[in-house]
Amino acid sequence: MTPPRVLTVAGSDSGGGAGVQADLKTMLALGTHGMSVITAVTAQNSLGVQGAWELPVEAVRAQYRSVVDDIGVQAVKTGMLSSAALVEAVAELIAGTDAPVVVDPVGVSKHGDPLLAASALDSVRTALLPAATVATPNLDEVAQLTGVRVGSERELRRAAAAVLAYGPRWVLIKGGHLPGDAVDLLTDGSEEHWLRAPRHDNRHTHGTGCTLASAIAAQLAKGETVPEAVAAAKEYVTGAIVSGFALGGGIGPVDHGWRLTRRDTPGA
Repeated sequence: MTPPRVLTVAGSDSGGGAGVQADLKTMLALGTHGMSVITAVTAQNSLGVQGAWELPVEAVRAQYRSVVDDIGVQAVKTGMLSSAALVEAVAELIAGTDAPVVVDPVGVSKHGDPLLAASALDSVRTALLPAATVATPNLDEVAQLTGVRVGSERELRRAAAAVLAYGPRWVLIKGGHLPGDAVDLLTDGSEEHWLRAPRHDNRHTHGTGCTLASAIAAQLAKGETVPEAVAAAKEYVTGAIVSGFALGGGIGPVDHGWRLTRRDTPGA
């Protein structure tokens, strides 16, 4: 049988820990067929991003149409879209696709390198977020998009409301930068789901955001509801963080294939 098909629209990470590479590994690990639209090429390793080159809009559009028109998709995930032109083109494409869309509004890399032009923020707010089934910003991205700064768990609701005002059906506010347990809030403005996982002492967490968003997309492609998909993705990424490994001289990646060698759920 053909597995569920999931499309990532994102940048390439030459180090293999984040971006399209992380997305495809996650999709495979979760039993789906991953496909890709490359939006940018980066020179990237465990120490940071040394360079980034955006692909032309026509190349991105051609890749998308090539995959969707022939193979079809059950879910789409977006990641690094570095310019307003790319954001607007991808927003138009996904708005015309009959499949759930997970928008990871990537602003900066794990190492603090900017991946989104300031001039593209308005396009993310007005074009991309309204097309999202689920948006998955971290706290830095919430501040970048809405101006809301979160310093405690009780402020996650305010952050969620600010992002929902731009039109996504659901928002997952990732509270991983707060002290204590890793707490995320999933809400559509009326229904709330709080997801908690113990914090693990492992600095090798490169690719966490990409991995979580791709895992949500994979679960949605398998027919799960948004709350079910997010809960399953949270469990998967927690295991990947626990098993994250050293690579190079800096921050290593999460282990996308941890379930291939472990049958239990680390940290559960």
